Amino acid sequence: MSDMTENSPETSMRLLQWAAIIFAGVTVIISIVFFGWWTMKEHFTFGHERFDTVRWMAVAKSQDSCDRGEMVLDVKNRLLKRGMSKADVTVLLGRPAWEDPNQIEYELGMCLWVVHGLRLYFDEQGRLAHSDIVQH
Repeated sequence: MSDMTENSPETSMRLLQWAAIIFAGVTVIISIVFFGWWTMKEHFTFGHERFDTVRWMAVAKSQDSCDRGEMVLDVKNRLLKRGMSKADVTVLLGRPAWEDPNQIEYELGMCLWVVHGLRLYFDEQGRLAHSDIVQH
C-alpha cells in the first residue's frame, strides 16, 4: 500500500494551493481587464470626429442620438483650454443645457444606452478649471 492515497491531507492541501493560485491569477486578469477598460471607456464610448459647430448646435435639442458624443473628445482635448473664460466657452459651444455659478453642462445625447453630458467646472474668477463627461 502506498503512503499517499488520493484523500490524504497532503493531496488535499496541494489541490487547495493550486485552486488558490488559479483563483488569484484569474482575479488579477479580470482586474487588469476591468481597470484597463475603465481608463479607456471614454475612447470606447465616444467617437473621434472633429468638432463641427453646425452639427453641435443642430443637435442641441435632441437626446435620442449621440451626435455630440461623437465630437466630445475633440472638444475636450483640442478646443477647451484650462483658463478659458465662461463667455469664450459659450461662444464656442453655445448656450448650455444647465448652468450653476461654477459649472455648466452640455447634453451629449444617448450614448451607449445612457444619457451623457459634458460638464465644465469653473473657478471663482469664471475660468475653466476642468471638464468631465458625466452620466445621467
